[in-house]
Amino acid sequence: MDFWGIHVMKGDINKLRIEFQYFEDCPNHKRMKDNLLKAMEGIEDSIELINMLVEDEQTASRVNFRGSPTLLINGEDVENMPAPERPSVACRFYPNGIPSAEAIRSRIEQHRLEG
Repeated sequence: MDFWGIHVMKGDINKLRIEFQYFEDCPNHKRMKDNLLKAMEGIEDSIELINMLVEDEQTASRVNFRGSPTLLINGEDVENMPAPERPSVACRFYPNGIPSAEAIRSRIEQHRLEG
């Protein structure tokens, strides 16, 4: 259905929007992606997954890139990191390590309950 030029698909309104932001030169993005996919097992139908490859400074600025890898659930950072003042293409440091599949699933479930 078109509504003011926007294509709306029936049923998609209830899906969580998960955006996986990364760039290829950062070694941790593969582990984060594996953890994300494991966290999504069994609930894939309730999630809209967007893979956002950030290859340049313009894209980094446009998406408020926090570094690679970043995981946003309905626009919120999985670790509540605020958007940077000067986004750039860089690797992200996680003080406690890359979020585990269990930690990601917990955040997904939290958003599902809030939704």
